[in-house]
Amino acid sequence: AAEAEAEVRLLLQEARESIEAARSYRRELQQRLRGLHQAREQIKDSATSTRDVLEQHFSDLKGTLKKLLDERLTSLLQEVDVIEQESIKPLDECQKLIEHGVSTADDLLREGESAVDGDVGQQNEKLCNFTKKALHIQLDSLPEVPSLVDVPCLSAQLDDCLLTILKNQIFRHGTVASRPPVQLEEFVEKPGGILVRWCKVDEDFSAQDYRLQFRKSPGSPFEDVYVGSEPEFLVLHMDPHVDYQFRVCARGDGRQEWSPWSVAQTGRTTLVPH
Repeated sequence: AAEAEAEVRLLLQEARESIEAARSYRRELQQRLRGLHQAREQIKDSATSTRDVLEQHFSDLKGTLKKLLDERLTSLLQEVDVIEQESIKPLDECQKLIEHGVSTADDLLREGESAVDGDVGQQNEKLCNFTKKALHIQLDSLPEVPSLVDVPCLSAQLDDCLLTILKNQIFRHGTVASRPPVQLEEFVEKPGGILVRWCKVDEDFSAQDYRLQFRKSPGSPFEDVYVGSEPEFLVLHMDPHVDYQFRVCARGDGRQEWSPWSVAQTGRTTLVPH
């Protein structure tokens, strides 16, 4: 009986150990599931925000490009208006001169026909008056009308290479990266502070400066804590046993804009300041 009891106790002990192992295993698996969920969320959220950024940027570009093209078109159309008006002006003056000549010739014709066909008694006087008048008017003086080769013939010169240049620039504009070029690498606890280290993920990226930010609580805004060329920085005046979130980005050689931010990570120090 004692032997049987001992065997039961042993089996119970083994069963308890198996149950505890199963619990621990389940806990680990659930933790991994949470990790997978966070990873999936990060991919989906960053994809959504990247789409929004791309759509907004290209929408702004389209608007700016349309505005610039409209401004250039307006400027060129104004040039056409000015050339047209300035070129028409001497033609208008010439036309007035010719119309005045036509009107004078009409009057002279009427007077001449009246003198020739008129009453014989008054004919002599009328013919004398008409002849005098005709002499005063230079009937052989014709105004100069410019030939077609001497007047402007407007045209527009539009260089197709602009489209080629734009096309090449547009096709190269913007990149999509699966990861930011720099990531946080290590947090080293220091008294009243944390030594934060980061590293390049993209080997092709040549960093000129790094920018480290942190915040105390998830709801508050990030603040700059370091901008410089070093790949680490000791952040001081930190409360012990408090979680701080950090993120880092970089600026490429000869560029003005900063890279996308690294994934934010949490760091804390348990060491009080000396």
